Amino acid sequence: MPHASRQGFRIITVVLVFARALAISAQDKYTLKVPNGLAFSEFKGYEAWQVVSISQHGPLVAAILANPVMIKAYLAGVPGNGRPFPDGAKMAKIHWNPRKMETFPAATVPGTQHDVDFMVKDSKRFAGSGGWGYAVFDYDAASDKFTPGTTADKPPQGNDAKCGYACHTRVKTRDYVFTDYGHR
Repeated sequence: MPHASRQGFRIITVVLVFARALAISAQDKYTLKVPNGLAFSEFKGYEAWQVVSISQHGPLVAAILANPVMIKAYLAGVPGNGRPFPDGAKMAKIHWNPRKMETFPAATVPGTQHDVDFMVKDSKRFAGSGGWGYAVFDYDAASDKFTPGTTADKPPQGNDAKCGYACHTRVKTRDYVFTDYGHR
């Protein structure tokens, strides 16, 4: 093999090894799971779900998203009509630290992500928590990584799929869902 070809081969090999190392070090959020609870992978594609509503709780702003099963139920009047959401309904609530928009300082917009909360309706799997399973995954912007919520969080998150159940019992008559579908 000529010298130039060997040199090119070495460079390509180094680049491929480096790229593989970066890929390995990058987190695959879909491998995460709350101990004894929900897996992030159960919500794959949530980033493209339809917006149900927005909210602000304390210092954080949030977008509440729902999968097509849950959107269809909302459009049919659930939970206001007294009917429960069907099994397979899923929600994601993405929290951000707010920031002022640089080009329009009067506007507050999402800044760094804080966490993402998930809910899934599966009345058999989660019979002990009103048919819903819950999960919280905290986000660390510095490392660009998610971690399952813990009992040190505010509010504390248990190590199972019932971590949101205690809070959601206040809306039992709404099938444990706080969020209304925003009029559009």
